[in-house]
Amino acid sequence: MSIRLAVFDIAGTTVQDEGSVANAFRNAFVKNGYAISLEDTHPYMGVKKIMAVRMMLEKLGEEFTDTDVEDIHADFVNEMVDYYEYDPSVKQFTDTEDVFLQLKEMGVRITLNTGFPKIIADTIVNRFQWKEKNLVDDYIASDEVENGRPAALMIEELMQRAGIDDPMEVIKVGDTFVDIEEGRNAGCKYIVAVTTGSGTKEELEEYSPTHIISSLSELPVILQ
Repeated sequence: MSIRLAVFDIAGTTVQDEGSVANAFRNAFVKNGYAISLEDTHPYMGVKKIMAVRMMLEKLGEEFTDTDVEDIHADFVNEMVDYYEYDPSVKQFTDTEDVFLQLKEMGVRITLNTGFPKIIADTIVNRFQWKEKNLVDDYIASDEVENGRPAALMIEELMQRAGIDDPMEVIKVGDTFVDIEEGRNAGCKYIVAVTTGSGTKEELEEYSPTHIISSLSELPVILQ
């Protein structure tokens, strides 16, 4: 059975992330009076960010309110939107668009999902004009479903929109352990971990993806 749908993560997978997400996450906490390190942010990469804020506060053992969570999340979102819209250092990986094109030529529908809220996903997709170039067919953000990763809801929604009901026709690609768990929970035929983002090969191996690659350029070979 051939693959009809590819679901790519964004930051660290298709778009280069030189620590911008972790920095913004930490900065939002520091701005609101919570001292955390970059290392502290690592387990929350790829997670729905409003939930990641709550999880971090719970780990810190601090008393907090829903307003505290919303304030930290808003500061994170504002910094990320500003970064992805205006910062000249924002780049996609050199092979991202080539791989999108190769897969489309193989009859694969190209989609994106992310732990970011939709406003950030929109900013990134618009920055690279992926929809205008007809390179990305669809995308979804974590605030468009009840539960983000590792739940399968984002993948399932993308499948429904594409008219695909068999997860054995789906490949999930991402750089974090929650990407792997998401793909497994959705029942994807292939779950490909890429080492270009926050997860090292050794870290990603622990979660048993079907493949581990060092760049997206290795992806078409898997499908062939």
